[in-house]
This record gives sequence, C-alpha cells and structure tokens, in this order.
Amino acid sequence: MTGPTPDRPRDVELPVREELRGKSPYGAPQLDVPVRLNTNENPYALPEALVARIAERVADAARALNRYPDRDAAELRTGLAAYLSRTCGHRVTADQVWAANGSNEVLQQLLQAFGGPGRTALGFEPSYSMHALIARGTGTGWLAGPRTEDFRIDVDAAVDAIATHRPDVVFVCSPNNPTGTAVDAETVLALYEAAQAAKPSMVIVDEAYGEFSHRPSLLPLIEGRPHLVVSRTMSKAFGAAGLRLGYLAADPAVVDAVQLVRLPYHLSAVTQATALAALEHTDTLLGYVAQLKSERDRLVDELRATGCEVTDSDANFVQFGVFDDAHAFWRRLLDEGVLVRDNGVPGRLRVTAGTPAENDAFLDAVRKLMKEDAT
Repeated sequence: MTGPTPDRPRDVELPVREELRGKSPYGAPQLDVPVRLNTNENPYALPEALVARIAERVADAARALNRYPDRDAAELRTGLAAYLSRTCGHRVTADQVWAANGSNEVLQQLLQAFGGPGRTALGFEPSYSMHALIARGTGTGWLAGPRTEDFRIDVDAAVDAIATHRPDVVFVCSPNNPTGTAVDAETVLALYEAAQAAKPSMVIVDEAYGEFSHRPSLLPLIEGRPHLVVSRTMSKAFGAAGLRLGYLAADPAVVDAVQLVRLPYHLSAVTQATALAALEHTDTLLGYVAQLKSERDRLVDELRATGCEVTDSDANFVQFGVFDDAHAFWRRLLDEGVLVRDNGVPGRLRVTAGTPAENDAFLDAVRKLMKEDAT
C-alpha cells in the first residue's frame, strides 16, 4: 500500500459544488525560521503546574474512553460561564454557553443553523477571512460591507447595507482581524437594531481576541437581545491553540438551535478535560495576556518610530505599513529570519506580539530594512 503523493498533479474531475470550484483552503505558511510571528499564537508555553493538572484530568478521562463523552459538556459549559461572569462584567449561566472545536466550529454551527442555501451573511472587510469561507462551506451567500480608511466600521454605511441587503447573519469582529481595531458598544447596538428592523437577523460578535482589548467585552449586550451572539476562543488568551476549544454566549434559545446541527459527541472527553484544567489556571494565563498587551503596545510605538503607519490595535497583533510592495517587504523580513503575515490588505502586513526577544528581533529587522530603503 502506498501513501499519498501530494506532489502529483490533481487532474481528477470531481463534482464539487460550484461555489467551491477554484477556491483555496484557509492556511498560513509554517516555515522553519527563528522568529515566527504570523499566526497570532500566544508565545508562552503553558506553565508546568497546568501541564501537570492537564495530565491528571486527561488520565481520569482516559479511564472511561470506552464510553462516549458528555454530549452536552455540562461541566465545561458551567466553567466557561463562571469565567465569563467573572471577567466580562455580566453574569451568564451554563444554558447560555455552548462549546465546540475552536471558535471556527462555533461559527460553522451558527451558520448551519441560521444561514444556509438561500440565505446570506454580511461582514465588514477586511476582516477574518474564515467568516466568508465558512459561509461558503455552509452554502450561505456572502456580502462584503464597508469600512472607513482607518479600518473602522462606517456605521451609516453599514446600517444602509443591512437595510438594502437584509442579510440573515451579520458578523462583527472585535477586535478585528487583521487590523486589530475594536468596535464600541454603540456601533454594535446600531447594527443590531438595523438587523432586527430588516429581517430580523442574527448578529454575531467575534471576540476571539477579546481578552487583549483595552475596551470591555461586548458580552453584556446579549441581555434582552436574543438575536445577538458573542463567540470566543481558548486559543489565544489561554495559550491553547492546539486544544481547539471555542465557545459562545447568547440567549438559551440560540444554544438550543445550534444543538440541532452539532455532530453527536462532537467534543471529546480529552478536550473537555484539558479545557477544564486550563480554566483552573485562569489567573496565571491572564497574567501572560497582560505581558502580551504591553508588548503589543511597545510594537505599536516602536514601529511608528521607524516611520511605519500603524493601525491602533486591541488584539495581540499589529497591522503596519504602508509599503509600495507589501509582499516584497514580507519576503525581505523572511530573509532576516522573521515570519509575519501578508493578509492581502494593500500595502500592509500583520505581526503577532511575541516574547520580548522575538519582538526585538522583528523590530531590528524592520529598522534595518527601513534604513536600507532610506539610503
């Protein structure tokens, strides 16, 4: 039996859905370079005390792996509700929380429940590209709404777009990826009111980077608004990108709706055990978040000092430019041993806040290249 041959041309004609033909899967290059700051990962490894606790909880779970996991993840949802209640300024209960394999699966389940063929979703680009990709994968039409020149949501134009297109789902990313810009509560409320007048439709606030923001969470806005959803992840603030655990908070009716489309036993017992262990170490992990916020702010200040134009950031990454050829500058940074992200935003690149040493290496490389360009 032979293994896969990825280098062989794929000339087989398959009856792929028309809207998927010619499309490329989501991905970021993983290159072997000294400094990798391209995927918004938390650079700090989990503390040894947490690693030991994960081992204990997983060992307990392993003793019952012959049985299916808790289908409804009741203990985990209770723990996530307690975390949100403590950190976001609004009390939520377990029946308002749902968890899945990364926030991407949360968003997929929401679009399976509220989108689909004959329905549309609206987002404000540039923004997280998976919103459009997941929409396409669920057969949901995608509409791109406007942003201002400084990458904020133009409220009047956004309200007009909602009134004109009457989407079934509206995405708001705060802090926004790749720009790092946060959205204020007044903007979300204006979009929510417009969405209710137009359809009504669901409004999904993607707070994957919420813990890094200067602004308070938008979670309290779900009170009395059954069509508003806030999604989050443990990948960033919890330093658990390899865990794949995302979650949402919303009216209990939303949780009931996504359970109609979830796969049976979609969260493994090992995943649930690991996430519960991480929640026990919230204070330590949020201490790393505070360090990364400080490093993020340092990147903003020092990039501006080099002459770069930098977008204000509330995330663990920074968008910077403006370059005549952003991809060429990306390549030159790579030649210096530093990998950042070229998201396709004209003239701009995105760098993740890393450790102080990683950030120093990145800044040294930028200064060197900027000096070369100036001579």
